[in-house]
Amino acid sequence: MESINYLDWSLLVLHKLDSTYESSKKIDDLLENFNTLFVDNSTDFKRIFDSNKALSGIVLDLDEDAEEIVKFVRETNPKIPIFILTEEDSSKLSLQILKLVNIVMNVFEDSTSFLSGQLELEVEKYMSSIKPIFFGKLMDYTHKFKYPWHTPGHAGGLMFMTNPIGKMMLDFYGENTLRSDLSISVPELGSLLDDEGPVKDAESNSARVFSADKTYYILNGTSSVNQVIWKGRVTKDNLAFVDRNCHKSLNYGMVITEAIPMYMIPRRNSLGIIGPVKLEEFTKEYIDKIIQNNPKLTEEQKKQKIKMSALTNSTYDGLCYNVNKIKEALNNNVENLHFDEAWYAYAKFHPIYKNHYAMTESDNFIEHPPIFASHSTHKLLGAFSQASMLHVKDGTKDKVDFVVFDEAYLMYGSTSPQYSMIASLDVSTAMMDFCGDKLMDETILNAIHFRKRIAKLNKEYASFNEWFFSLWQPEKVLYNGTLIDFEDVPDKYLLEHQESWTLDSDNNWHGFNDIEKNYVMLDPIKLTLKCPGLNVNGKYDEIGIPATILSNYIIDRGVVNEKTDTYSLLFLHSIGTTVTKQEALIKVLMNFKKDFDNNTPLKDIFPDLVSSYPEKYYTKGLKDHCLDMHNYIKESKLLELMDKAFQVIPKQELTPAEASREVFRGNIEHLPLKDCMNRTAGVIVVPYPPGIPVLMGGERIDEASKSILNFLLAREEFERVFPGYFSDIHGIEAFNDEDGVRRFHTMVIKN
Repeated sequence: MESINYLDWSLLVLHKLDSTYESSKKIDDLLENFNTLFVDNSTDFKRIFDSNKALSGIVLDLDEDAEEIVKFVRETNPKIPIFILTEEDSSKLSLQILKLVNIVMNVFEDSTSFLSGQLELEVEKYMSSIKPIFFGKLMDYTHKFKYPWHTPGHAGGLMFMTNPIGKMMLDFYGENTLRSDLSISVPELGSLLDDEGPVKDAESNSARVFSADKTYYILNGTSSVNQVIWKGRVTKDNLAFVDRNCHKSLNYGMVITEAIPMYMIPRRNSLGIIGPVKLEEFTKEYIDKIIQNNPKLTEEQKKQKIKMSALTNSTYDGLCYNVNKIKEALNNNVENLHFDEAWYAYAKFHPIYKNHYAMTESDNFIEHPPIFASHSTHKLLGAFSQASMLHVKDGTKDKVDFVVFDEAYLMYGSTSPQYSMIASLDVSTAMMDFCGDKLMDETILNAIHFRKRIAKLNKEYASFNEWFFSLWQPEKVLYNGTLIDFEDVPDKYLLEHQESWTLDSDNNWHGFNDIEKNYVMLDPIKLTLKCPGLNVNGKYDEIGIPATILSNYIIDRGVVNEKTDTYSLLFLHSIGTTVTKQEALIKVLMNFKKDFDNNTPLKDIFPDLVSSYPEKYYTKGLKDHCLDMHNYIKESKLLELMDKAFQVIPKQELTPAEASREVFRGNIEHLPLKDCMNRTAGVIVVPYPPGIPVLMGGERIDEASKSILNFLLAREEFERVFPGYFSDIHGIEAFNDEDGVRRFHTMVIKN
């Protein structure tokens, strides 16, 4: 039995109604054994072709529309078989079209069964050609219906048929999902850990597609990717140069490797948006200075070269570094370069991102060390959750010894890998290889349309002297030598000209006054929605809408954003985002404005919040609530305190690894934050927002770093004033003390 029966997919047939009876009857007989979708005009054909991907082939009558239709199909699908049917001479077909179609058939010349067989062979060939390497083998194996006498214990789902609860799960996930959940005992599918068979072939194909020298599939998330990279290249007392705006898994990487960290400090604008590290921080002079000024280092250690430099690309709000600029600045004075591109795996597939991703193909003229990239393939491509990729590009001189590096990989690889996750990485690769440029074209264009829509709504409301939301994006773009409004720039120009998205101090919509030329661009598909209340110059508006209130509002109404800052929300415009999805977001934003302007009672907006804290919120309307919180943020100087906190790198009493050892030895105290002055942090403290470490394990809170404590205590007070708006702060526990007051607590090292 075939894993996919071509008869289950449809032939899309464009057949004119004015055909003769004889030819119509002949075509009906020819297609009798196929599923078919008939249309009689090019408009319906294009609509169905765009929306239905379960098509096994295209059948066209020979007429004046054939050339245009064939070109339309081939723009999206280079492989699907195209059959042209004719009743007479086909000489009217151009050479260009003949190159793009599979078969031209005269329906009256050969027997119907013969022509049908020709169709069948081409369709089968197509269906085989689009099956990804590993996923194809997994489908084939699953449909061999073998009796499993190996793990997993549910035996292809049979266990779930013995119990009503299990049957519920079987019905939900389906039989194929469970029968393809296999054990490493299946040799014909290869081995993830032994790097052999179809798994190895799939990884090699991913390396080709993503422009890496080697790619590893990692099934326990990009947190593990980051740690594999560090474990494979860094060891005890090596020097690390790390973006302070990094994921906590990199900090744990420093714990595991016992590296000695030094930090790059990312810029922040007045909206609180995290910006790029200064380009000068990658120069040898800057790196030498921070090494020499590090009191933790011995004179011998100060002679070391930086073993690993790690940078987040893109940032949470979609700022993407020009990788070639960084390589030029570094001038090969670090031994390894790591780009954490968890949210950015698609960059390879569109020229708008040229030179702004780790595996960029335009780097042969710049000397560089080995480069490593972490991809959360599950985040913005099509892999299952926790399915990630690790990409490696050899240095121009220094090559990676993969036999050694594999040992680090094996430390983090399960001996019971989930084969469906492997398949999802293989499928994600194959999808982008098949038509990634087309997918990204459509995605970026749709994001541009949404950006323009918000800009036009904002302008329309402003004409009535009313407020609305806006997006953090260029307000004007240089087009034909003139700065014009973003929404008036042609879509195609924005799609094809990277400079439209490049940050520039002369066109300062972004709030980073000292930004370097051609250094950083904004990712068009990362949408940071700005709420009224604060502008990029740091000035507060009279009307303010804290983003946490808006976030709660839209979530309750079926729209969920990715990240919430003080006055901004991040939305990810990923592949597959539809116009309907865009309209749902726009509608909920307009509804929020309506409820704000009407000061709709909070009991109607957030009934659970009001019932939990009636004494605080029962008499309030939405506008009252927003302005109360806005004025509190302004008067308490919460954002100013946050900005000061993140500009400080505290004194490092212990390395992260040393601090971690003290924690696991139990040599710690749990203290309220208010009692943590002149104490050394036991664990990393990461406030969300903004989602970057404000304090690392082993760093000391003293007079020089008191701004960190002041900020955290201000966040604590905010939560007492506005109950129900509780923070997500890694490394902090919040609970009521014996006096009934809710306070933040953390772990510190015993003195």
